[in-house]
Amino acid sequence: MPTLTGPGRDYRLSRAGFEDFRDGRRDHARYELLDGEVLVTPPPSTAHQRAIMGLALVLGPVLPHGMELLGAPYDVLLDDIAEGDTTLQPDLLIARTADLTDANLPAAPVLVVEVLSPSTWRRDLGPKRDAYAAAGVEHYWVIAPDTPSLTAYRLDAEGAYREEAYVAGDERWTTTAPVQLDLSPAELVG
Repeated sequence: MPTLTGPGRDYRLSRAGFEDFRDGRRDHARYELLDGEVLVTPPPSTAHQRAIMGLALVLGPVLPHGMELLGAPYDVLLDDIAEGDTTLQPDLLIARTADLTDANLPAAPVLVVEVLSPSTWRRDLGPKRDAYAAAGVEHYWVIAPDTPSLTAYRLDAEGAYREEAYVAGDERWTTTAPVQLDLSPAELVG
């Protein structure tokens, strides 16, 4: 996946520099800032969109009072709760309504969902997952639409993600946190 900055500290952007850069773009790519490094993601594939929409349709009706379901592009500002200048746009998230501003989420979401794609899987399973853990995001789900599968991670007492569940195809998974839910990955991708 191409990045617009090199790995050296001299090339990292502040959030203000990132906002100036992003405001000047007129393409349809998604821009994120991870520890000062600009990440560029192309528009999602049809399989990616099906997985997100399928999960959103399942999650929406079971959201507890005081929680909201939001999708990308929506900025989650992790600067103050994770290391470095970090503004991410998870594919899907659940957040406390009280934590939301009119423009973004300056607090850790309750749940972050990322859908893997050929251009993002290394980042979703590596530095982005680490940033979400450092910020205290308790639940992190990863969907692989081509398998289809869902891996659910939960933050442990040491601040690291531990796999809570892995289901593929028509296998069913039932959970009560962060929402009460019963699903199979195959249902999400139609």
